[in-house]
Amino acid sequence: MDKTRKLNLDNRIDYGLILPVFLLSLIGILSLYVALTHDPNRPEIFPMLMRQGIWYLIGAVSIVVIMHFNSKLLWRMTPFAYGIGLLMMLLLLKFYDKNLDELTGSKNWISIGGMTFQPSELMKIAFALMLAYVVTMHNVRYKDRMLQTDGWLIAKLMMVTLPVIVLILLQKDFGTMLVFVAIFAGVFLMSGISWKIILPFFLVGIIVGGGVIYLVTTEMGRDLLYKVGVKSYQFERIDLWLNPFHSDPTRSYQPASAIIAIGSGGLFGKGFNVSNVYVPVRESDMIFTVIGENFGFIGSCFIILLYFILIYRMIRVCFETNNEFYAYVATGIIMMLLFHVFENVGANIGLLPLTGIPLPFISQGGSSILGNMIGVGLILSMKYQKEASTGLEY
Repeated sequence: MDKTRKLNLDNRIDYGLILPVFLLSLIGILSLYVALTHDPNRPEIFPMLMRQGIWYLIGAVSIVVIMHFNSKLLWRMTPFAYGIGLLMMLLLLKFYDKNLDELTGSKNWISIGGMTFQPSELMKIAFALMLAYVVTMHNVRYKDRMLQTDGWLIAKLMMVTLPVIVLILLQKDFGTMLVFVAIFAGVFLMSGISWKIILPFFLVGIIVGGGVIYLVTTEMGRDLLYKVGVKSYQFERIDLWLNPFHSDPTRSYQPASAIIAIGSGGLFGKGFNVSNVYVPVRESDMIFTVIGENFGFIGSCFIILLYFILIYRMIRVCFETNNEFYAYVATGIIMMLLFHVFENVGANIGLLPLTGIPLPFISQGGSSILGNMIGVGLILSMKYQKEASTGLEY
């Protein structure tokens, strides 16, 4: 490879986006080591670390491969990816892991050869692609935007969204459903739909949100929700969020311990691999408590800064691309990561209820890591391919 070609290749790779992903992954391995080391159940630490490392490696390979996908190939693959994702989620209703269902109350895991996998993590990427596909195709066909054509676009978006939401609800995974709603909201707002339609949707969202708050916080409202199939464990998460230190200790131990662990870290933390507060299931949804206890407020802010840098670099790529399809795909992926970080950190510090949302690139979980890495690969491919085409060329 001559020098000119090497420089050209370096310019096409966004190292500013890769660096925060690498640092977050490294912090993830170290945090997982601390969480497992101080687990009183004493799991096999190094096999679990090795498994996590393998998923990071698979994710890195996925990034390299996906970087070479041009927009035309991605466009053709999108309907198939969406269809396969729906099929996997449909099969999951029958072949879910019954042990994890009893433990978590959700039918969102499948077990293959002793390894568990969560198809919804990959479906998030396929869903973002499909929304981008629908919006781009619509905008190419209807160049003169009117309220009537905007209404038709909303109908199309709902047609690809409702099957996913229904399947997620059947899996009893409310937290994951919120991620799909966030992806939908991001693409919806970026699609160019008139504010005359968006404003009523926004008002309806506020009314529905207020209604949900009323239903889950009042006895009359809960009685109504019980009748429509809402389970008691879902109310427990709300109660634990609102009152973690005054609820039943057997149920509130995890969120209360998480707040204590993060608070005990102070400004600079207790130091690496020091843990005086036990937090159950720390290696997955509560991994942020390790960072807060070991490295304090400064370390926690550094993690959040890395996420801000990552999102900023993604937004830059989104604005720099002249490809409409790419822009909508990037929007969906950015919203997915933003919601994950916002919900996970918020739940760990007690600002939001626990919903089982992992912290991107840090929490234990191969399917989550792979899904996030694929999302990063798609963003990197946008700069790597240096295309300026629109949906008309597909």
